[in-house]
Amino acid sequence: MPRPAPARRLPGLLLLLWPLLLLPAAPDPVARPGFRRLGTRGPEGSPGRRPSSVAPDGAPASGASEPGRASGAGVCKSRPLDLVFLIDSSRSVRPLEFTKVKTFVSRIIDTLDIGPADTRVAVVNYASTVKIEFQLQAYTDKQSLKQAVGRITPLSTGTMSGLAIQTAMDEVFTAEAGARGPSSNIPKVAIIVTDGRPQDQVNEVAARARASGIELYAVGVDRADMQSLKMMASEPLEEHVFYVETYGVIEKLSSRFQETFCGLDPCVLGTHQCQHVCISDGEGKHHCECSQGYTLNADKKTCSALDKCALNIHGCEHICVNDRSGSYHCECYEGYTLNEDRKTCSAQDKCALGTHGCQHICVNDRTGSYHCECYDGYTLNADKKTCSVRDKCALGSHGCQHICVSDGAASYHCDCYPGYTLNEDKKTCSAIEEARRLVSTEDVCGCEATLAFQEKVSSSLQRLNTKLDGILEKLQVNEYGQIHR
Repeated sequence: MPRPAPARRLPGLLLLLWPLLLLPAAPDPVARPGFRRLGTRGPEGSPGRRPSSVAPDGAPASGASEPGRASGAGVCKSRPLDLVFLIDSSRSVRPLEFTKVKTFVSRIIDTLDIGPADTRVAVVNYASTVKIEFQLQAYTDKQSLKQAVGRITPLSTGTMSGLAIQTAMDEVFTAEAGARGPSSNIPKVAIIVTDGRPQDQVNEVAARARASGIELYAVGVDRADMQSLKMMASEPLEEHVFYVETYGVIEKLSSRFQETFCGLDPCVLGTHQCQHVCISDGEGKHHCECSQGYTLNADKKTCSALDKCALNIHGCEHICVNDRSGSYHCECYEGYTLNEDRKTCSAQDKCALGTHGCQHICVNDRTGSYHCECYDGYTLNADKKTCSVRDKCALGSHGCQHICVSDGAASYHCDCYPGYTLNEDKKTCSAIEEARRLVSTEDVCGCEATLAFQEKVSSSLQRLNTKLDGILEKLQVNEYGQIHR
């Protein structure tokens, strides 16, 4: 008996998608209560109306050129951006769902004008760790950019959204990574896509990113925490927070971002004439603002530099000097020299500044520092600044005519050379041997002998005094040299 034909089996991919096909169409996330369609008025003036050559799902309509390019009336040109995607690839995002995210990113890229002077795109992949897949300056055409997105693979467990935003702020939105400066008036935009709750402190990090000028869009999928999305996104929240029930419909949001990034107001079109920053006020209105350190002039368009020194953002260690050009330069106090960083200062001669605090002698060291020393006869105290007497005889102020004998740290007594005796003042000395010799050879009883004795004594004393004066002079010169060495 012939065996019945086996039942035809649906392909594995179709089996996975079959439950989604049976579900009713997902509601428009922008139409959810409390949310508003992104973008300004359409080309015909009706609120939120899409350009006629763009299909509802963001794909080009028949006969249209590349999405986002001005191929005919009613199609807007995408404004230049520094755009960074932050995509959640934690374990909760299944491989097929991650593919949907990459398709969503590629669809948005399709709607943009990519190029060095147009929009630059970077991708940050995150889970428990963060990986910069490529920087803003890496790719300058759509084809290579989309190929790079297609090569991205998921990471691991965890949802470190705050770390991802911090990494984008520190390492992607920088001039070194390809971001353009404030003078270019190019908006910095980040789109973060997640299906979970952040496992780190995302609130403070997102606030710092917004304060630095980054516009944050939060796209939540499935289990995404709505409160966390609101903490991350910029104001107004109804224009910066999106939610979809599944990754299967996330691609439809690409058309919403196409409308958002279309240049329909003066700030986007570049017709605002603001020197620094253009702020869109809606309904085609705008106003100009200035970068930090500048003030808006009376024409409400141009900016003048404030006193950067008074703003205390100069970083000068000693003195900030304003220049006529609106900039500034740093200088140093007397006795200091400006270092190579043009901000900090180093002492030329710390001893010469007179602020060293040494009681006796200041000695400069090769390291740019100094140390204190004391005169001879003194010792340096524990404070390494002041000095105490070590030997009063060495100071030369003892007053001894011949010899000073130290009795300790703070006392002394005087002594005489051989053949001399110490006088009653305990300082000066008198010769004794010559006087004794003269007395022994003369008749001290006779008047002549007495006169002869006195003359010889006087003559001898005079010679001795002359010799002593010479000796004392040499001693004083020697002691003075030791004190001032």
